Amino acid sequence: MIFEKTLMTLAAAAAIAAAAAVGVVSAAFAVYAVLVPLVSPAGAAAIVAAVAALIVAVAGMIAARKVEGSRNAHHNAPPQAGFDMTAKVVEIVRDRPIVSIGIGLAAGIFALKNPTLTAAVAKAFLDPKPPQR
Repeated sequence: MIFEKTLMTLAAAAAIAAAAAVGVVSAAFAVYAVLVPLVSPAGAAAIVAAVAALIVAVAGMIAARKVEGSRNAHHNAPPQAGFDMTAKVVEIVRDRPIVSIGIGLAAGIFALKNPTLTAAVAKAFLDPKPPQR
């Protein structure tokens, strides 16, 4: 009974997701068809991509604000003593988001150009620490 209900819920969610995807693709084609007579096909495709990126960015900002608001309302942790690297990085990202995006892109390009170094850094962070004696 519970398994069947779970499967039906998953099937409904998949159907809703598929319908949303079809709607988004159809809207993108409609915007493209409207823009092609005004600009070149490549320009119309670029405008459609920019509109999609803008929608994703706005949705992400709204979701982040909701999460941040609920986190602040439910959980006010006392400040930690000492230097906290993660908190400092999060503070920098909040204060300067454009610079953070640029740094992230530069780091991604550097990682693609130097896969050996990237693997070594990832291994250093992800390997378990040896047991203390």
